[in-house]
Amino acid sequence: MLYISNFVLDLFNKTCQMKTKTIFVILILLIITLCLGAWLFNAQKGSLEIMDALHYAIVLILVAFALIIGIQRLRSQKREEPAEDEYSKKLMQKASSLAYYLSLYLWLAFIFFHEDLQLETESLISTGILGMAILFAVCWFYYKMRGIRS
Repeated sequence: MLYISNFVLDLFNKTCQMKTKTIFVILILLIITLCLGAWLFNAQKGSLEIMDALHYAIVLILVAFALIIGIQRLRSQKREEPAEDEYSKKLMQKASSLAYYLSLYLWLAFIFFHEDLQLETESLISTGILGMAILFAVCWFYYKMRGIRS
């Protein structure tokens, strides 16, 4: 009886956890795409500035990154692989630690060049946050292509 119970719980954890995470990533991707479309529609009524165009491009890159992760999770689900293994956890840990370290230098550069950039505070903060997200995506791709050395 205990063996059957453990088997059913293990099966439930494998299927539901992976499906929930995949659906969550795809749902967030859809919401971001809809918000980006509404943002672009409202911005076209006025003039589109260079910084706004840069923000659109960065958000589109992040949407593409999320789409890649969602497709990878769907493929893993079809191959019946575990939701997270040691390699994927280590990859996320290494990428996030390097991205955090590099983002400190990004913010330092923003503070140093604040007067030369002539940006409003809100625009500077949003550019910094988007830059941090791009740094994480770049670090993730770097470790994904290079591999993690022990």
